Amino acid sequence: VRPASLMSSPVGANVLVRPQVWAKQVELNDAHLENQRVIGHVASDPSAKYFDMLRTPILQIMDAQNWQFLAVTSPTAACGKTLTAINLALSIARNAERTVLLVDLNLQNPQVARRLGLEGVEDSVGVLQGRLSLSDAVVQTHIGDTRLLVLPTEAALPGSSELMASRAMISMLQAIRLGFPSHIVIFDLPPVLAGDDVIAFLPHVDCAVLVAAVGVSSIQEIDECRRHLQETKVVRMVVNKVPMKSRL
Repeated sequence: VRPASLMSSPVGANVLVRPQVWAKQVELNDAHLENQRVIGHVASDPSAKYFDMLRTPILQIMDAQNWQFLAVTSPTAACGKTLTAINLALSIARNAERTVLLVDLNLQNPQVARRLGLEGVEDSVGVLQGRLSLSDAVVQTHIGDTRLLVLPTEAALPGSSELMASRAMISMLQAIRLGFPSHIVIFDLPPVLAGDDVIAFLPHVDCAVLVAAVGVSSIQEIDECRRHLQETKVVRMVVNKVPMKSRL
C-alpha cells in the first residue's frame, strides 16, 4: 500500500501526510544485529539494561519539557556514538506506548544503515535534494514485536555542513514534526569536532546526548565539546569502552 499523497514545499523537501501503512518494511536480521552489537531490542540481554537505564531519565526529561528532537553526538570518531543512538532508539521502541524515528544525519560518515543491515534503501539526501518524499525514504524496520522507523543515509556527502544549515534541512525538519508528532526523533550526528555540521544543526534540536569513550576522548576534547554545546540542553553524557574492572 502506497502512502497518502504528498505536497512539495518551496525549497524542495517534501511534506509528509502520515501514511497508515509504510511502503518500505524491512525485517531486521537478528544475527547481523548481534554481530554489530545492536542489542537494544533484546530485553533479556544483560547489556541492554544500560540502554534502558539511559532511556528512562531521558524520556522523563523530554516528556516534562514536551521535547521531541534528541541529538546524539561525540567529541570525535570511534566513541560508539552510532551504536548508542541505535540501541537507545530500540530500547525506547520496545515500549509499546512509544514510537521512534531514527534519523542518520552523519552526512560525513553515515553508519546507521550498515549497522542495521539496510541495503538498497532511499535516503535523507534524496529528501534534502528534493528528489524524494519523506515517506519514500523512511523505512519501517521490525524485529520481533519491536518496530523502529529509520530515515537512513547511505553515502557520505561533500559539503555536508552547508546542507545541515540549509533551508532544505529546515523544511525536512518541519515535515518530520508534522508527519511524526507523537514520535521521539533521534538524530545520529557527526562528531562535534569533525567540522561545523553539529554546530550548524544544534539550534534545531531540543536536547542532546554526548558520547565519549575511555582511551579515545581526552578531557580537553570533552571540554571543547561542552563549550560548543553550552546553548544546548545535554540530558546525559555516556562514557563507552570502560574497562570491566572499572565497572565493579
